[in-house]
Amino acid sequence: VMRRNPFGMGICCRKGSRSPLQELYNPTQVSLSNTAILHQIRRDQVTDTCRANSVSSRKRRVLTPNDLKHLVVDEDHEMIYCYVPKVACTNWKRVMMVLTGRGKYSDPMEIPANEAHVSSNLKTLNQYSIPEINHRLKNYMKFLFVREPFERLVSAYRNKFTQKYNTSFHKRYGTKIVRRQRKNATQEALRKGDDVKFEEFVAYLIDPHTQREEPFNEHWQTVYSLCHPCHIHYDLIGKYETLEEDSNYVLQLAGVGNYLKFPTYAKSTRTTDEMTTEFFQNISSLHQMQLYEVYKLDFLMFNYSVPSYLKLE
Repeated sequence: VMRRNPFGMGICCRKGSRSPLQELYNPTQVSLSNTAILHQIRRDQVTDTCRANSVSSRKRRVLTPNDLKHLVVDEDHEMIYCYVPKVACTNWKRVMMVLTGRGKYSDPMEIPANEAHVSSNLKTLNQYSIPEINHRLKNYMKFLFVREPFERLVSAYRNKFTQKYNTSFHKRYGTKIVRRQRKNATQEALRKGDDVKFEEFVAYLIDPHTQREEPFNEHWQTVYSLCHPCHIHYDLIGKYETLEEDSNYVLQLAGVGNYLKFPTYAKSTRTTDEMTTEFFQNISSLHQMQLYEVYKLDFLMFNYSVPSYLKLE
């Protein structure tokens, strides 16, 4: 039996209807207007932080194509999504594949996770010419999702360094971290890099040598450096803490909310605040302070308070 795909009709090419950008700033539905106020507050927070930290944030005025590789473009619904690893980005990429697939996909959860991360399945902003980039940045609704920075960091650590299957990360980063941070490391640990402790990971992140050597991997890079919110004006900032409401709000603005819902997912394995607190128990107050400095702009910009478990002197 062929299932009728609602995306075959209406999902593509919203000509004639209002764009998500118009719907966001001049909502026609009352239900959307209350949420619009919340997002105005979030936008203002980012603007204020960028202004207050302009010395550090304005060093690079011109964005390069390389800076735009995290911005996924949906031509049909005039939206741009900046993906941040460890902030529901697999599910958002799946949703973007449904939105841009012109009927090829109808259920985000039927798309295998590894397929969602194949770069050729989605178009990113760096693939356009400069005039096309500027046109889209001006006329499309731009959104991203953020998460409490240290919770995101612990989530990245758990996923990349405690799972046996992530051998590429163990080889690429684990061996380097063990070599640099562990005195008297065994030959096996130096070869495999599959038993990195969280304390060693933190020491690696705050080591000035690391920052000079190469940019952070995207899984622990700051949102500020991945999405450039001081240079690109995001219309909508969703939060991991209110993931479903914020995601479905985006889909409503896009005019597809009636037949596409953001996937709910099992929360059993996800990194929580309690878990994060535990991971930070063994981190010295000096290292905590240095780590906070690394992620400080993300905390300020997206209105996350300093975690109560930090021993900041």
